[in-house]
Amino acid sequence: MLSKIIPEIGHYAVILALLMAVVQATVPLAGAATRRPLWMAFARPMAAGQFLFLLVAFACLMASFLLDEFSVAYVASNSNSMLPWYYKASAVWGSHEGSVLLWSLMLGGWSFAVSLFSGRLPRDMLARVLSVMGMVCVGFLLFILLTSNPFRRLLPDIPADGADLNPLLQDFGLIIHPPMLYMGYVGFSVVFAFAIAALIGGRLDAAWTRWARPWTNVAWAFLTVGIALGSWWAYYELGWGGWWFWDPVENASLLPWLAGTALMHSLAVTEKRGSFKSWTVLLAITTFSLSLLGTFLVRSGVLTSVHAFANDPARGTFILVLLGLTVGGSLLLFALRAPRVNHTVGFGWLSRDALLLINNIVLVIMTVTVLLGTLYPLILDALELGKISVGPPYFNALFVPLTTLLCIFMGLGPLARWKQMAGRELFRRLLWSALASLAIAAVAPLLYDGEWNLWVSLGLAIALWVVLALVRDVFDKLRNATSLAAGFKRLSPAYWGMVLGHLGLAVTIVGVTVVSHYNVERTVRMAVGDSVELAGYTFVMRDFSERRGPNYIADTATIEVLRAGERVEIMRPEKRLYLARNMPMTDVALRPGLFSDLYVAMGERLGDGDWALRIQYKPFVRWLWLGALLMACGGILAVADRRYRRASRRARQGSAAKANGLEEVHA
Repeated sequence: MLSKIIPEIGHYAVILALLMAVVQATVPLAGAATRRPLWMAFARPMAAGQFLFLLVAFACLMASFLLDEFSVAYVASNSNSMLPWYYKASAVWGSHEGSVLLWSLMLGGWSFAVSLFSGRLPRDMLARVLSVMGMVCVGFLLFILLTSNPFRRLLPDIPADGADLNPLLQDFGLIIHPPMLYMGYVGFSVVFAFAIAALIGGRLDAAWTRWARPWTNVAWAFLTVGIALGSWWAYYELGWGGWWFWDPVENASLLPWLAGTALMHSLAVTEKRGSFKSWTVLLAITTFSLSLLGTFLVRSGVLTSVHAFANDPARGTFILVLLGLTVGGSLLLFALRAPRVNHTVGFGWLSRDALLLINNIVLVIMTVTVLLGTLYPLILDALELGKISVGPPYFNALFVPLTTLLCIFMGLGPLARWKQMAGRELFRRLLWSALASLAIAAVAPLLYDGEWNLWVSLGLAIALWVVLALVRDVFDKLRNATSLAAGFKRLSPAYWGMVLGHLGLAVTIVGVTVVSHYNVERTVRMAVGDSVELAGYTFVMRDFSERRGPNYIADTATIEVLRAGERVEIMRPEKRLYLARNMPMTDVALRPGLFSDLYVAMGERLGDGDWALRIQYKPFVRWLWLGALLMACGGILAVADRRYRRASRRARQGSAAKANGLEEVHA
């Protein structure tokens, strides 16, 4: 009986969360405008209460899945009594309604985290930040209640069993990829809220960037891991062996990452030098707007993709209106406030400031390139001007040169000085790094079975340029230290985060370069006893068998992998038939390694006991995701820098007298 009322509890919890979000969005903002401390104090408890009720709603939806409550339409559409419990739990966000609830829960969680860990912020600033986040929460909770209620009932015709979760989503990737991705998407709402709060309060100084920068780093790190997990999931789940397809929904996650990368660097300049103030605010607005755009693309029905969730025009219209209000209102406020910003900080054309500005411009051009390639076909289709397809040739032709340009300036940046630097000094510091990177890159491909490739050399040269420039910078900073330990201790976590982030990008470039040019693939017909040679390995088909899983039947191939006559692996790819949906799926067999992967995917049964198999040798493919993890670790490491806490403490102390005066007036 309890399971029957759990969905109602969840539904009313969402309504209560909406009411608290309305209070959070209005009362603290009015308090900051009228200087009423009591009204501003509403921000924290409302953020905590909203998060609590969203947590209750999310727990109720998960309980409905685990208890097979098929009277709930969302559960009936995305679960089945035979589905393993861990897939039932992850099915909560396996389709549109639950994923929006997860998004809202994380938005409430970020609001609660800001209220919990921003005790040193000036009271009026915190009130404005939480009010802006409350406004975003109101929009998404209205979206849930009006168009995407996950607790809607199927009464009185309750199905005996569910339709099952999409077999593509019955994977460990569903458990970890969407939460990580959403944490990044939603996390950018914090820097957006700080930027809007600074505009409302007329405080476009360097202080707000110090408060917002740690939150931005954390959000960027989550989004980096989320994108990497999505790439890894597609690599082994879809059976093609590719790691990036320039799918429009993949692009939707890449857009805020590119803008967020530019934002992180711009925040650093604004904090350190007090320049780029308006540019930084504009990037904060753009980054979160691109996160909302990704939500629109995935849930509006304008895209056909294995990643897309919904095809309801009403939902797309609602998100489009929300996106328009967010972007339009933010840009209007920016247009009214930004001209008042005082720009007095100058710098020369050869300085770290200028190089970071160039990198920002390149990142923005990359963002616009991906945005145009993603939206242009949709715009033409909407205007009935024809249908076109924009695929990898377009993106690769533009993205690769821009990435090369970005890395060139990335190598220059850490070694340049702020404000101004002599060109001769910079040339002297970078000469040996440039020569060494070119020499090593020219020779390295010869070590790969004696096959030299120009494009591999160029890719390795760019990666080595970034790494060796970092090595030179670390050496320069440690050279005058009394001891190596003292030198390492003197360097801040923010600096080491930068080193790790740039190193991660270089590792990713190596992985992309090598696997793109040295990947070996064969599609073969095999029966028991057959063998095939590939990249120095022998693949021998030993057996075919059938096994039954919890909700599927699988044909399994047993393949012995030999090298120089010695067994190195037994691989078991499968072709599964999921019973509830009668849907076939490929389950890939992998032999992962730091320097290469062996990849076997089963195709179709060809008759007479033969099967089609795709066998691939993929060198350095793991470096793609290793580099992403290094970048994310760099973003998290930078947050540990104590100067952010010191800056917040000074700002809090500077506003204490003013706050005390307000309390006496309005007590």
